[in-house]
Amino acid sequence: MTLTGRRRRETVRMQAAELFEQQIKPSEVARRLRVSVKSAYQWHQLWRDGGVQALASRGPSGSRCRLSPRSLEKLAAYLEQGPAAHGWVEDQVWTASRVATLIGRKFHVSYSVSGATRLMHRLGFSPQVPARRVAERDEQAVAVWKEATWAEVKGRGRPAGATSASRTKPGSPAGRRGDGPGAGAE
Repeated sequence: MTLTGRRRRETVRMQAAELFEQQIKPSEVARRLRVSVKSAYQWHQLWRDGGVQALASRGPSGSRCRLSPRSLEKLAAYLEQGPAAHGWVEDQVWTASRVATLIGRKFHVSYSVSGATRLMHRLGFSPQVPARRVAERDEQAVAVWKEATWAEVKGRGRPAGATSASRTKPGSPAGRRGDGPGAGAE
């Protein structure tokens, strides 16, 4: 959720409070502010119980970051060093799982994979999915197979006239008349 989005929602709630003070019904408030009727009724209830302050933002929701600002700086520096500097030498990608493990090792704080993903985005990084390749893969043999064997295996496919748009009913010949429903009605 962006800060701009939070500010907009708070502004809308404050506008709703002004309208409620003018004795405007929640359904009309919803129409004017282009929000759901349910939200307008919830805001009206909050406004009745606690006034304008009840509609004020309470800040960002969700759990607080378990890393200090200094720890976040260190984490960003660790991520800049790359995975190999921290023991992942197979490939040079930061996966969310690896970042969660790194946070546990360096800061002794447990993060879920989804929490590590959100933290990476907050720091300006994005998790990557490593390519799944066999370690013993012979790239030259793969290239030779693609050139020599794949063309034979692939084949040309069916001719255009033999296909049908329906998976359950094959295409009917164009000249066939007289054996469908209403055929004798001519």
